[in-house]
Amino acid sequence: MKKIALLLFAAAAFISVQAQTADDVINKYIEAMGGKEKLATLKTVKMTGGMSAQGMDIPMVLTKSHMVGIRLDIELMGQSYFQIANATKGQVYMPGMSEAQDMEEDMYKSFSSQMDVHGGLVNYKEKGSTVELVGTEKVDGAEAYNIKLTNKGGKVINYYIDKTTNRIVKSASEMNGEKVETSFSDYKQTPEGYWFP
Repeated sequence: MKKIALLLFAAAAFISVQAQTADDVINKYIEAMGGKEKLATLKTVKMTGGMSAQGMDIPMVLTKSHMVGIRLDIELMGQSYFQIANATKGQVYMPGMSEAQDMEEDMYKSFSSQMDVHGGLVNYKEKGSTVELVGTEKVDGAEAYNIKLTNKGGKVINYYIDKTTNRIVKSASEMNGEKVETSFSDYKQTPEGYWFP
């Protein structure tokens, strides 16, 4: 009798693990980020930061208006540069250029895809995307779900969502044939109640 009970318990545990769907994981992620209603009120985001390259600190400001436009401002050696895009086109002015130029199609697609301040997983069906729960894997020593999102343009992004916190800890995609990975950590809540890494 004990063997039968143990087998039934193991079968039930297996079924509950298998019953986890991409939507289950995404819904937990949305709740961990403040909930669908809260995220729907987020319209603009401005992030300040920087990066280091060749021994120089480069200040950056990223401004997004939800599905309207995006702008990246960069200061380099006393000069101001930018990348800017709206729903139809983009321009770029970077070191080595004498004036702003229209973005090439691949660059525009990649840059303008970041206008969604809610993130690709929120309301993904309405955006024309599909998702798949690929499985789980370790990210920085912690178990994470691997959610594969394919947007309506065919771009694939893998989101790794921590099983404990239900927040994205890594994303991976391809740009110009190169694999691009981004890590996310140290989530903080703004005074308005939004969560950002």
